[in-house]
Amino acid sequence: MFGIKHIKFDSMTYVLHFKNGTIKREGRGLSFFYFALNSSIAAIPMGSNDLPFVFNESTNDYQTVTIQGQISYKISNPRTLADVLDFTVNDNGQYKKSDIEKLNQRIINEAQTATSSYIHGIKLKDAIRSAKAIEEKILEGLKSSPAIGMLGIEILGANILAIQATPEMARALETETREKLQQEADQAIYERRNFAVEQERKIKESELNTEIAVEEKQKQIAEKKMESDVQRAENDRKLREMRVQADIAVENQRKQLIEQKTSNDKKEAETQGYVIETTLKPYKDIDWKTLTALNNNPDPKFNIALAFRQIAENAGKIGNLNISPELLDSILNEKINKK
Repeated sequence: MFGIKHIKFDSMTYVLHFKNGTIKREGRGLSFFYFALNSSIAAIPMGSNDLPFVFNESTNDYQTVTIQGQISYKISNPRTLADVLDFTVNDNGQYKKSDIEKLNQRIINEAQTATSSYIHGIKLKDAIRSAKAIEEKILEGLKSSPAIGMLGIEILGANILAIQATPEMARALETETREKLQQEADQAIYERRNFAVEQERKIKESELNTEIAVEEKQKQIAEKKMESDVQRAENDRKLREMRVQADIAVENQRKQLIEQKTSNDKKEAETQGYVIETTLKPYKDIDWKTLTALNNNPDPKFNIALAFRQIAENAGKIGNLNISPELLDSILNEKINKK
């Protein structure tokens, strides 16, 4: 009525109400009346946005790769963005222009510019495996770009979802990779067999070393036993020598004892002989008859015996000798009775 309108925005929209070219009110989630003939309203979405992108680049080896991903951003300075792009809405809250698409395209262009120099410097195989590096290049390029800074937006992150080669090159890479994997499989089989052969060799070598060690131990045991036998024989020899030496020492002592005893007996005999000789020396030159007479033996048989002896000594001078049987009988009977 008479050009007076009412408009309402949600809390995620930043509103700039221009009246006669100057800002009359601004803020998030506003609801107000305005005069349509001298008013202009800009509505800027404040939520974060996920911007998908797909662009092609050429690698160092002249191969085309397709990079697919998304960029997350939010509008941090709506006034700055409103000065660069047109976010004016009509009375129904609909955008008069689609400058949000311009914003997205500018971000994609800056992202592609940030990655193109990097992709051009690497080969296809490296490019396919460099998703993380491309993410870092995109973030670094967007955050340092003056054009992005003039838009009043904040880059939240970048994600690379896929890096693909052309179908022909992909098949070639698959074939090459398949052949390489087959070679690696063959190499693995060879290494596994070689490892098995090496393990078998080690086992055989270990068994031989064990046998050698056993033989060496048996040799040491035999040598030790031989040494023990030699030592035992040596000890037995020394023991026999000690016994012989002990027997010799005993015999020597016995010899010395016998010699000493013989010497003592000889000296004792010589002493006794000297005593007897000294004792009998006075009777040495006396006739035995005198000694017999000095004996003064009262036994008549003794006297008879002496008589017979004298007779025997003078037998050549005697013609006939008569001895009575009674005398002999008395002598014999005497001896028999004594027996």
